[in-house]
Amino acid sequence: MSRALKAAAVAGAVLLTRRALRGRIARSPLWPLPALETPVSGHSPRRWLPALIVSRTEPADGVLMLTLQSPELPPWAPGAHVDVQLPSGLVRQYSLCGDPADAGRYTIAIRLIEDGRGGSREAHAQLVEGAELPVRPPRNRFELVPSPSYAFVAGGIGITPILPMLRAAEAAGAQWSLLYGGRSRASMPFLAELEAYGPRVTVTAQDEAGLPDLTPLTAAGPATLVYCCGPAPLMEAVEAAAPPATPVHLERFTATSTTGTSHPFTVELHRSGRTIEVGRDESTLTAVRRELPDTPYSCAQGFCGTCQHRVLAGEVDHRDTLLTDREREDSMLLCVSRAQGDHLVLDL
Repeated sequence: MSRALKAAAVAGAVLLTRRALRGRIARSPLWPLPALETPVSGHSPRRWLPALIVSRTEPADGVLMLTLQSPELPPWAPGAHVDVQLPSGLVRQYSLCGDPADAGRYTIAIRLIEDGRGGSREAHAQLVEGAELPVRPPRNRFELVPSPSYAFVAGGIGITPILPMLRAAEAAGAQWSLLYGGRSRASMPFLAELEAYGPRVTVTAQDEAGLPDLTPLTAAGPATLVYCCGPAPLMEAVEAAAPPATPVHLERFTATSTTGTSHPFTVELHRSGRTIEVGRDESTLTAVRRELPDTPYSCAQGFCGTCQHRVLAGEVDHRDTLLTDREREDSMLLCVSRAQGDHLVLDL
């Protein structure tokens, strides 16, 4: 073989090797460890999508509404929410409140919480028109089930997932009503749009009339589906008011209380060859990060999925509000979930 042909063969082999390595690394964020069938290695397998903020408005006191646009944004249905990545890297979840028929555009609304964990303050201060805001594809654990009749209840910013549901129920010709409560009318977004629905919408401002009257829910029959999003006390009151046979669907973005007590257990880190102890009063994430300090996390409350990891053995006490039943079969969120028994094996 001539020198030129040998050089060409070597160059071709190098090119093929580089391509193979790039593909291998892309498939496994823990390269050079073996790739997972579904890569869950320390971050959500759902990729970030670039989106542009094309509109910023304030539909109520302390409420920021953003319209995002990108040809990469997938379709969604009422009840869906998205993860957004703030400039600092924080990940937060917001319900989609626009029109699902408006392809390539998402609308979210963010309530400013001064004493919160900082995400809403950052959003209000830094998310401006023309800025990029990465989002993940929508999740929906609050789907609107087809029904001839609905009773909707919203508290404060909890109106955001309910608003598209009203439009869908109206388009389907279903019977529906809405109880919408808030601290004051000035703090309640979308009132102008809701007024167009007439007497089917009951607005209760706490500074005018106290808490919403949930008595109408007591008359809801089994054919009426109840949907509620808002503060935990409101959702608890709705569950108590609805008749036992009436299905109640709730959307939570705050940590739910768990029954029983937490117990210590051990976690085997399969890839690292280490076994760690998880104390009664610490999270699985805290214990794992003692050994693997670079293990990523964000919300630390079971919402965002950043600390989702594959479980190879052991029964999980799932305490998150994010994972689907299918995802819970072989993975967990380290920040809130624990072992049902005494031992777990993680693909770490």
